[in-house]
Amino acid sequence: MPFTHNRTVHFQDTDAAGVVYFANVLGICHEAYEESLETSGINIKGFFTGSSVAFPIVHANVDFLRPMFCGDKLAVSLMPQKLGIDKFEIAYEISVDDVVVAKAITRHVCIEVSSRSKQELPNEIIRWLETNRRDAEGAERRKSREVI
Repeated sequence: MPFTHNRTVHFQDTDAAGVVYFANVLGICHEAYEESLETSGINIKGFFTGSSVAFPIVHANVDFLRPMFCGDKLAVSLMPQKLGIDKFEIAYEISVDDVVVAKAITRHVCIEVSSRSKQELPNEIIRWLETNRRDAEGAERRKSREVI
């Protein structure tokens, strides 16, 4: 199965109209990304603060299919994919009660922190990508068999 992060929408996530503020959706996706890294054994503190490499987001996209409200129980599924030796992409699906309410994509590039130059993805990220991609592909195969 794809990695899934469960989260409740909080009042602070919403705008004056009472729905999740558009920019906060990417924050929610990033929470799922962080949790998936930690679940795979990556030390989050070291990953974001003490490493010689970083993974800045160079592209982000969100499609809103239905509104999300304070109190909604979200299931954020992520499916990462390696795009090259120095970049990867994460596709997210956000659901409420098994209904997809938003889809997002973040694209990341690996850089060496001091020079800001592109670097090959380190082994721990390649393992994370492979593990989560396999899990997502398995879920997709199971899902397609259920449709038949």
